[in-house]
Amino acid sequence: MNNEWLLVAAAGFIYACFCVLMGVIPGSVLSNTPPLPGVRDLNAAEKHGRDIYVGEGCSYCHTQIVRPLQQDKPFGRPSVAADYAYDTPQLLGTERTGPDLSNIGVRQPSDIWQFIHLWDPRAVVHESIMPRYPWLFQVKAAAAPNDVKVPLPPGFGPSSGVVVATQDAKDLVAYLRSLKQASLTAGTPK
Repeated sequence: MNNEWLLVAAAGFIYACFCVLMGVIPGSVLSNTPPLPGVRDLNAAEKHGRDIYVGEGCSYCHTQIVRPLQQDKPFGRPSVAADYAYDTPQLLGTERTGPDLSNIGVRQPSDIWQFIHLWDPRAVVHESIMPRYPWLFQVKAAAAPNDVKVPLPPGFGPSSGVVVATQDAKDLVAYLRSLKQASLTAGTPK
């Protein structure tokens, strides 16, 4: 009977050690890394957009880490720990079904493109398998003066009315546009 408890205690100790070595220490180091020049904390709208990003499960299909591989060059320079100084917990992702978003704010800086993409990804990327996010928008008979109207291509909008972005959509796009890699040499975003 004593051997069973010894085995359980040893397994628990080994598990705790692995947790500390693989989770706690890397997370602490990454969270305490000073930012690169040009890396800034998110503003209130971007932080809310980050919450929407998490809530909609965007990190299930998109990474936010550029690997030092030839195939990752279109996404930006290889990521470094200082890229994530203000991003706690980090949203690195483990799956890349869609493109990496580390530098999407530079690669796709247009709010309108992002809104169209969220309304119906196939309107801008025909072969996209990303789901639509129509609940981030409202369909109105006419746009109000302060509404952000989404100019959809023919065949992608509602049969009547106009599509306008909700505050959640605007904040999500603000977060996506904030995803810009800082230059490793010049100290300013590229």
